[in-house]
Amino acid sequence: MVVWIGLAGPFAYLTILIGSLATFSSLYRKRKAGKLPPDPLLIRKQQLIRTPAKSTSLAPWFEPHVQRNIYLSLLHLEPASGQEKATPVPDSILKAALLQRACEDIRRILAIRAQKQPLSQLLARGSVGDDLWQRFLRAEKEMEAELRDVVEEVSPPLSPIVWNRSRSDIL
Repeated sequence: MVVWIGLAGPFAYLTILIGSLATFSSLYRKRKAGKLPPDPLLIRKQQLIRTPAKSTSLAPWFEPHVQRNIYLSLLHLEPASGQEKATPVPDSILKAALLQRACEDIRRILAIRAQKQPLSQLLARGSVGDDLWQRFLRAEKEMEAELRDVVEEVSPPLSPIVWNRSRSDIL
């Protein structure tokens, strides 16, 4: 005959264990999806450690493209207050900014090419998730569009000079 009182302890243990894991899993997924407010103690701990609370799936692959921003701000310079026309930016400064932009683009393209093979191997093994691969593909497409934009900006007589100079600056 089965002694039910003796089995009550293990059943209670399993019930509490499964219930607590299910509760934790549910709360964790809701918090990750943004449906629940973050835990105030966790926020305080993150502020002390100074780590960002953002999800890594939303982070861009590269840091902001400072050289592109500088070039575009020089290209579309607006007049200062009280002036009708903006002072034109010298052509040599625009060319130098474009050269810096091309150098940074080549650096990023070389980094993408170097990282593609190992990342695809890690993805095949299951060591990294699809979200990381999607971020990588998005960065690759952005760099292709950026490179097309730079190629359009460079005038034909200046093109070999810019690409050779930017390649030599990197290597």
